[in-house]
Amino acid sequence: MSDDLRDLYQEVILDHGRHPRNKHTLEHASHLAHGENPLCGDKLIVYVKLSPDNVIEEVSFEGQGCAISTASASLMTEVMVGKSLAEAEKLFGNFHALATGEGETDITGLEDDMDRLEVLAGVRDYPVRVKCATLAWHTLSAALHDQQKVSTE
Repeated sequence: MSDDLRDLYQEVILDHGRHPRNKHTLEHASHLAHGENPLCGDKLIVYVKLSPDNVIEEVSFEGQGCAISTASASLMTEVMVGKSLAEAEKLFGNFHALATGEGETDITGLEDDMDRLEVLAGVRDYPVRVKCATLAWHTLSAALHDQQKVSTE
């Protein structure tokens, strides 16, 4: 990866970390879950509002965490809107593979979303930071599966 591209990715992460999108309580959420990364102290709540036909209408989060955790949650809330439950699961799996460097990916139909999330691919080189980047995603998955709490421990 070129230094210019690395700098751009770092700027995107810092922007989302400093000015997170969709960081608020979501009134009338149909699903929510609490997530915690006890290793570094990141804690958040992910709120989801599903339409009657199980399409994600809104996603938001609250909580506190490091820049990577906050940026990942912010980006997640943007890419998940309009996704069916099956698309959300597929996006979760692809993001997890991106962040960990493990597992198979099938980005068919999700190319634009995965391009946006590529800024977080560098965390796979820092195993301790992978949990920061994936916390919001695990918490969203827990919310969609009616689990109230998840931990990256």
